[in-house]
Amino acid sequence: MLTYFPRIFANKAIVYYFVLLAVVSVLFFQYALPLWLILFGVVEVVGFFLGVNYLTKAWANVTPKTFENRLFVVSFLIRCVYVVFSYLFYMEMTGTPFEFAAADVGFYDHMGKYGHYLISNGEFDFLNKFYAYAHMLYSDSGYPIYLSFVYWLSNDSLIFTRLLHALWLSLTAVLVYKLAVRNFGESVGRMAGVFCMLMPNLIYYCGLHLKEPIMVFLTVLFVERADYMIRGEKLDVPALIAVLLSGAATFFFRTALGAVLFASLCFALVFSSSRIVGWGKKIMVSVLVLCVLGIGIGGQIADEVSTMIETGSSAQQGNMEWRSERKGGNAFAKYAGAAIFAPLIFTIPFPTIVHIEDQEDQQMINGGNYIKNIMSFFTIFSLFSLLFSGEWKKHVLPIALMCSYLLVLSLSSFAHSERFHLPALPFVLLFAAYGVSIMQNNNKRWFNYWCFGTFVIGLAWSWFKLAGRGLI
Repeated sequence: MLTYFPRIFANKAIVYYFVLLAVVSVLFFQYALPLWLILFGVVEVVGFFLGVNYLTKAWANVTPKTFENRLFVVSFLIRCVYVVFSYLFYMEMTGTPFEFAAADVGFYDHMGKYGHYLISNGEFDFLNKFYAYAHMLYSDSGYPIYLSFVYWLSNDSLIFTRLLHALWLSLTAVLVYKLAVRNFGESVGRMAGVFCMLMPNLIYYCGLHLKEPIMVFLTVLFVERADYMIRGEKLDVPALIAVLLSGAATFFFRTALGAVLFASLCFALVFSSSRIVGWGKKIMVSVLVLCVLGIGIGGQIADEVSTMIETGSSAQQGNMEWRSERKGGNAFAKYAGAAIFAPLIFTIPFPTIVHIEDQEDQQMINGGNYIKNIMSFFTIFSLFSLLFSGEWKKHVLPIALMCSYLLVLSLSSFAHSERFHLPALPFVLLFAAYGVSIMQNNNKRWFNYWCFGTFVIGLAWSWFKLAGRGLI
């Protein structure tokens, strides 16, 4: 059993990235990435693969407590450095402290300042005035309300807000480590923690003013505490409270996510091996969860969940047609749908390594998306292994959450949107760590085929991005 990420995997992934970058730049020379965007991708890919190879070996023999402390401290330092860098970078590139296509960000920032104003003026009916002013759904309100209190504490400080993002995603790496240790053992837990610590996508969002960092944290907190609760000999009340509060909070960030979290917990309670959780606890926790959901999460949120289920496929088709017809859109987008997205859902989105106007945000994270493309090989390998061995019943909750969320995403309008994949990413990396650990020599040839396939798809995706816009 491998206890570290082998150098051979790291080297092959890096080489294939450079070859892909070079071939695309030559074939589509007119639309080659500018040097600064190439540097972002190179730092992401080389930093991740060499970093996980080095740290999974260098930290292998430290005590669990020492590892946990190092994981948090290094994660937080990396993210703090990026927060400062990205703030200065965006000020230089856009003239504002926000990213290139800051559509949602302006709304969040405005609502946070409005909420700060209400709190500072002692408005006791804060929420009523907030909702009346914003005219938003409950599922859109969580982050603006969160920002209102953060702005109130920090006097509208963007840096302070993003440092909190760094904190949430650093704690996420620690929670993934704990969850993986409980499910697969110490060495897999350490690999999973390091993967999350160095994953560019989980660093990049610390420098943005979006809701994803706290939403990812709430998701991982829910699963880690729920896993701890159902595996314990007795019902742990603090863990149950953490599960209910974190799960309920996600409904105010993304309705689909909240619904998936509680559905996954109920699925895990029913299908987990009786050696993991007894029937008495299954019934007790299920009844408690259903009662809390029935009492506390009704009305508009229930309507939003119902609407989401009813309009899923039609909304996806309509969105794809809009993407194909809008100015600067891709004419091929209308042919995409669940039939294409679902088989690729563990792997997508593909990296944007050609230069297209107004897509700088996607191009900045091209290395992170390439890393996910590569690491999904180990995720899929681990799931097949668990399925055929029957061991999946020992790990139902994280499997159910990851697969069900990605399935819902594949049926939505945002299946290829990197931002919407983020809540599932820590679990993709967790199972990737397990996949690495069970690799045998006779399986390694499949990794070579996967890397080559990733290269071919990356090349085809670059053509797709340009041809669909009539640029070639």
